[in-house]
Amino acid sequence: MPEKAPDFRLMATGIGSVPFQDVETTCREIFATVPFMPFWPQFVKRSHLEDMSIQYSEGLPLLAVNAEERSLVISLSDQREAELVKFYEHFFAHDVDRFAISREYAPGLYSLLEFIKQGETDCGPYIKGQTVGPITFTAGVKDPNGKSILHDPELSEAMARGLAIKALWQVRELARSGKKPVIFLDEPCLSGFGSAFSSIQRHEVVEMLRIVIDYLRENADVLIGIHCCGNTDWSMIFEAGPDILNFDAFDHMDHFLLYDDEIVRFIGEGGAIAWGIVPTANFSGDESVDKIFARLEEGLKRIQGWGVDLDLLARRSLLTPACGMGTMTPDAAGMAMDLLSRLVRKCREWD
Repeated sequence: MPEKAPDFRLMATGIGSVPFQDVETTCREIFATVPFMPFWPQFVKRSHLEDMSIQYSEGLPLLAVNAEERSLVISLSDQREAELVKFYEHFFAHDVDRFAISREYAPGLYSLLEFIKQGETDCGPYIKGQTVGPITFTAGVKDPNGKSILHDPELSEAMARGLAIKALWQVRELARSGKKPVIFLDEPCLSGFGSAFSSIQRHEVVEMLRIVIDYLRENADVLIGIHCCGNTDWSMIFEAGPDILNFDAFDHMDHFLLYDDEIVRFIGEGGAIAWGIVPTANFSGDESVDKIFARLEEGLKRIQGWGVDLDLLARRSLLTPACGMGTMTPDAAGMAMDLLSRLVRKCREWD
């Protein structure tokens, strides 16, 4: 974790998925809406290849894409050991380019970077990317018997390392923009920790997250976030050691703020909070900037009440949608992004 947190001051970024189809228009809108920290969009309704797990599967061993079900499975093969050996040869040789994400799988990434390179837009000091987290990824991949590979130690470790080196490739591409890279590990499945994942232990979750986090820290200058859009054991997420923690602040504020000691310690050690304050799954269209701001202010002041300086907290806070917007209608997603942009302006007045 950096000794000095970046000066975010309640600026905004996005999570990743969008319901739109037009790549270039969407990227332009992102620059207009969240210029401080633009993010590359995942067009989940455009292609199954942009599903949050499939999108990061290129180059990983033993995987096959089921296009009809938009899922990944372990292919029927008698070459498991040979394929794993080949994977690790490339991994330990730091053959990063072998694990690139192609334009076919992530056109938003390429378009966003091209706009910056061409000087067509003026944006702030950061650029954000994202990757599926290792828990969510391995929980969703099934072996030939239909069992999640989350419970296969050999395969789950290989996939976590594969996601780590793929994330490194992405971070290096983002850094070519001249901006400071930020990457979030998206872990929606951790909202089920303790119930759906009762068979996975806390220490195993932390170890898998640390495989990715530690690898990135050792090989790149990057800020690393963890995004979880539901309730979870947040002390476990803090223990994994991200620089930024992103939570659904609109629907799950009270649960998150139960972890007062961990939050105070995290901020004191240089960590930052990304407040997912604009609703997505429960977006009604009746939300107002004043209502959302009041919800945000409630959380900020509760943390202030624990002895955290409000100016310090503002410098270590980002604003985001509660989750990805891929399941929203295009109109609703546009409204949500507009709310986020206007909320930033209101926070400037408040700050």
